Amino acid sequence: MGNGERRIGSGAGGSGAVTGDVSGALLFDLDGTLIHSDALHFEVFADFFAERGQVIDLDFYNANIHGRSNLDMFPAFFPDADAKALSDEKEARFRDRLSGRVPPMPGAEALLERAGKAGWQVGVVTNAPRDNAEHMLRAIGLRDAFDVLVIGEECARGKPDPEPYLAAMRALGVPPEVCIAFEDSPSGTRAARASGAYTVGIRSSASHDTLRAAGAHASVHDFTDAGMEDILARLARKAMS
Repeated sequence: MGNGERRIGSGAGGSGAVTGDVSGALLFDLDGTLIHSDALHFEVFADFFAERGQVIDLDFYNANIHGRSNLDMFPAFFPDADAKALSDEKEARFRDRLSGRVPPMPGAEALLERAGKAGWQVGVVTNAPRDNAEHMLRAIGLRDAFDVLVIGEECARGKPDPEPYLAAMRALGVPPEVCIAFEDSPSGTRAARASGAYTVGIRSSASHDTLRAAGAHASVHDFTDAGMEDILARLARKAMS
């Protein structure tokens, strides 16, 4: 895995045809799913808004910012500003705060190893800008662990639209029914569910009820959760059928 990683952007992903040899695929969001990064994002956003005369708390962040792309979110709050410039500044600050090696979400490394042994492909599907995504993957030591990295802002539409997930499926040559998508935000969960993937919520910031309301078929605390066995067994059955 990883050495042949494909870069997916707008219009990429080939014809959308599914290959004859269909294995399973695990598709992962990044922030809050593979890495505990939400606290850092909140801190940066809180400083960012305060400098512009607005005070936000964690509830506001979770309801209005979490899981949304910067280019979708910033114009709503700062309509007279250059959204791209704001996004670049915010993400540079985030990368400055995320320095050195940090642990991935518990169980992530073991799950990726299990996927490799099972012959399942693995991908990252994120609304994070590419520089951030690669920075986070390096920080958790998984930069070369994935077959595809899909960046939402490089697609025609980002999450909550399903297009980033559909782009990953096209790149991997797998249909939705043999894909599991892991997401921690309601926005990302809606995208994954709309793509047709079996959608599993990660309860790193949102509750089971919130994730289920957004469309998750199931939820787990992290990748060590006992519920993962039934989830992976389902994929094994689908991939063999």
